[in-house]
This record gives sequence, structure tokens and C-alpha cells, in this order.
Amino acid sequence: MKPVVTWLKKRWQWLTSMRTALVLLFILALAAIPGALLPQRSLNESNVADYLAANGRVGKVYDALGLFDVFSAPWFVAIYLLLMVSLIGCIIPRSVDHWRAFRRPPTRAPKYLTRMPLHAEGHIDAGEEEVLARARAQLKRWHVAEFSPGEDRAGARSLSAERGYGRELANLVFHVGIVALLLTMVGGRMVYYEGQVIKVTDSDSPTAVPVEQSKEFCNTSTSNFDSFRAGPTFDGTGLTPFCFIAHNFHADYLPSGQAEMFTSDISYAVGDEILTDPDTWRDYTLRVNRPLRVAGDRVYLQGHGFAPQFTVTWPNGESRTQMIQWQPSDPTFFLSSGIMRFDPPAGMYPDLLERRKQQIALQGLFAPTAEWGGDNGELLTSAFPEMRDPAVAIDIYRGDAGLDTGRAQSIWELDPSLLHSGQLQRVERVNLAKGESVTLDDGTTITFDGAAEFANYQIARDPFQGWVLGSSVVLLVALVGSLTIKRRRIWVRVRPLDGGGCDVEFGGLARTDRAGWGEEFHEITRAVMQWADPDDTEQESLVDADVLAVDPAHRK
Repeated sequence: MKPVVTWLKKRWQWLTSMRTALVLLFILALAAIPGALLPQRSLNESNVADYLAANGRVGKVYDALGLFDVFSAPWFVAIYLLLMVSLIGCIIPRSVDHWRAFRRPPTRAPKYLTRMPLHAEGHIDAGEEEVLARARAQLKRWHVAEFSPGEDRAGARSLSAERGYGRELANLVFHVGIVALLLTMVGGRMVYYEGQVIKVTDSDSPTAVPVEQSKEFCNTSTSNFDSFRAGPTFDGTGLTPFCFIAHNFHADYLPSGQAEMFTSDISYAVGDEILTDPDTWRDYTLRVNRPLRVAGDRVYLQGHGFAPQFTVTWPNGESRTQMIQWQPSDPTFFLSSGIMRFDPPAGMYPDLLERRKQQIALQGLFAPTAEWGGDNGELLTSAFPEMRDPAVAIDIYRGDAGLDTGRAQSIWELDPSLLHSGQLQRVERVNLAKGESVTLDDGTTITFDGAAEFANYQIARDPFQGWVLGSSVVLLVALVGSLTIKRRRIWVRVRPLDGGGCDVEFGGLARTDRAGWGEEFHEITRAVMQWADPDDTEQESLVDADVLAVDPAHRK
């Protein structure tokens, strides 16, 4: 049993050593690199699927190693927990040792102060008590202990003073800050929630079409979000009840097309205010990095894009209009891609199977400011991100668009299996400017009405956010303190002379970096001995050599 206990003690000492904590911190930083370089399922599962499809066996190996779920992988959590245990194991005993050192009186002066890195001595025409009183006055902010001749190693009255305990305290607080930061981050990930919602809004562009769909969002159910994720302890019932209406979206661009600022005017209400007239709701202007903070939640303006509108008119005169967001494939000039699906009127095809075969699907590109190129001038690109001259290049399909399958469908692309099986067949490829139409072989007319802008809003809540910020501030302040505070000691030994006056001897020792400590030592000695500041070359050279020269008239 004893060998096992000994082995466990050694392993514990190894785990709780500062060297091990630093190694684990370095390993944790290395382990986080794949999470920054590779797509993560928790953020975008479709990107992970694309990566796996494009990289074959390498992607499968990465997946088996958990590199697409780095921050929830067992090996990452194990490193994290070991680091926490190591840091806590370092902090507790060091805190006890620091407390004991602080309560312990400064150590007695060594017998030979001349061996100290900083040393000065001289004669003063003053009594022993007066000299010690001056020394105590100069060292009033120091931790001071006084020793009688019987206690002093050289048999004289002496003072021992030490300062800079804050260095070790700051170092401990720094490590406590690291632990607090890690704990608060973990706590935040356990209880947070975060969701995105896209709302098509009005635009001040003269080419934009009016928006008839709802611009209101209510944070009352997770089903209201377009995408939603939360910590493992959040069950979806603790959402902060509030609603907002997205009135508009506006983007400012430089002549080069680079975005300068995004803004969105909204009105919002919290709690029982939701039941009041929306005209009485509070107004707010969302900007980039200027979220709306409401009841602990934050509403960010995260991104934007365009939502084309098409109208399909069937031969019997019935029509349907649809507007939906398309995905920007070019983040600079916002050339966007997307799809739309239309179900024909029920009266035209009473047979359900026949009706399914007559569904219409559109797939193509949208450019807010169209620019045509290619050999025939029919290749659509975008020349500017602002909507000045919208146009689309679309493929029109007829057949089973997957509307009745009962399975979730992508809003960005058609199901490839429907295309490969022939259930969807292309009947037309056409370029359309705003207001232009195309008539299919059965008399169905498809009109491109124009487009509106959509904005992507993110709603997030992390009750530990303030604690994370506080831990970070404490950590940084403590780090600065541990680097700037100097731990130093000074001793003053006084020997009264028979003929009057005293011989006074000083010794100084820097327990850490002594940069800047020499000048402080000499200021204290000059103040106690009442010497003038050195002002000639010889005296300055002696001060630089850490030896304070005294006037011959004052020597013994």
C-alpha cells in the first residue's frame, strides 16, 4: 500500500507543478488550432459535409479524431480538466506559503552587509534612536522588523525591511484569473443560447420592391429561429420574451465597393409591452458592433443579402408570388445563388400525382448591379454590392420539386437526386432584368419582379459574459503587477560611538529583477544620513557602482 501512496503523491506533485501547468496550457493552445482551421459542426454542419465530400479519406481520419468537434472532443475536455486541476493544485499551496511569508517578520540582517549587492556606510552626528526613527520614517510603507543587539547577527541594533509582497500576490491573482476565466467560459457554454433569424426588410434603393411578408420576430420559441444552438443545460424554455420589428436595412459603401457601415432600424418590446400597439414600441438603430441589449440578451446585426421576387402566372390566369433570400456567393459584390419552388394551383390538376409533376423550380444567380460578360454577353456577374440594376440568370425546371416529400429541403439548392433521376427537367435557361418575363411552352409566364434586401439578426444570451470580462481584466491587471512590482530587502545597522554620533551601515538585496532598485536604495540612504545628492562625476560614478561615497569630513 505504501508504494502506491508514494507513487500517487509523486504523480500529484508532478501534476500540480507550475511547469506542468505551463506545458498543459501550451498543449491546450495547440489543440485549439484545428478548431480555428477546420469547419466545426457546432457552427456550420454543411461546411463540414462539404469538407468531407471534398477530402475523402483525409476527411474521415479528421472526423475519427474529432477535429470537426474540437471543443467538445473527449481529448480536448481531458486536457482542459487536467489544466484546471493543475492550476488549482498550484494556487492553493502557493497561497498558503504567501500568507505565511507575509505574516513572518523580515529576516535578520546578515553579519556582513558589505557582501550585499547594494551597500553604503558612513558616520552621522546623531543619536541611535534618531537614526532609527529616520529609517522607520523612510520605510513606513515597508514591512519592518526591529532587532536588538542580542538578536542581531553582528551584535548591534538593526532594522530589517522588505517590500514587494504584491508581486507574489499579483502572480497568484494572475493564476486565479486564468482559472476563473476557464471556469466562466465553461459555465457560459453550459447555459448559453444563440440563434439566427433572417428578415427581409424595406430598402431605400429605388429599384427595391415592396416587402409584404412579416418583418416581426419574437423570441418566445426556438422554432421561430432559422438556426438555433444552445448549451447542454438549456432546454429551450428559458428564452427572454421580447419581440422586434425590422423596419429597414441600409448599407454604406465606398466607391471601391467595400462596405463602410451597416445599419438597421428596429422597434422592440419586452415582456408585457409586446401586447401593446407596435407603434408605441421603443426604437433602436442596430449597427455593426453596436448590438441591442435587452433583458440580458443581445441582438446583433450580423450580415445581409438580397431576396429576389418572382411571380409565376399559369395559363388559367392564376398566379403566385414568392420572395426568398438567396445566398451571397461573392461577399464583395454580392453575386448570390438560390432557388425557388412553386406548386401549381390545385384546380388545374385534380390528380395529385399529375399536379406533382407540374411543379415549377427556379435555380440561378442574382446580381444587385448586373454586368454581362462572356462570348455572347450572357454571363452574369455583379459590378457593385448596392442594388442599382438587378438581374437574374436562372434555369427553369418542371416536375417533382420535392415539395410533397415530407422531408426538409434546402433553401439554397435543389435536391441533386431529383435532377439525376429526371423527376425535375430543365425547360428553359434565361436572363431577366427587373420587370422582364419569360413564357414557357405550356403558356406559363415567369416574371422577375425585382428584389429586396434581407438582414441576418443574431440573438444571443450568455449570463457569464460579465464574469468572463471581469476575469480577463483581473488577469491582465495581475499580470502587469507581477511584471512591474519588485521584491526587495533593505537592512539598516546602527552602532553608537563613544565620542558621540553613530556608524550606520546599509545593505540592499533585490529578490527579483534589480532594475531601478539601486536608485531607490540610494535615495533611502541619503534621506536617513541627510547627505546631499551626488552632483560631480566622481560621485556619480560611485553611485553607478552601487557604492555610496561619503564626504571625508563625515567619516570616522
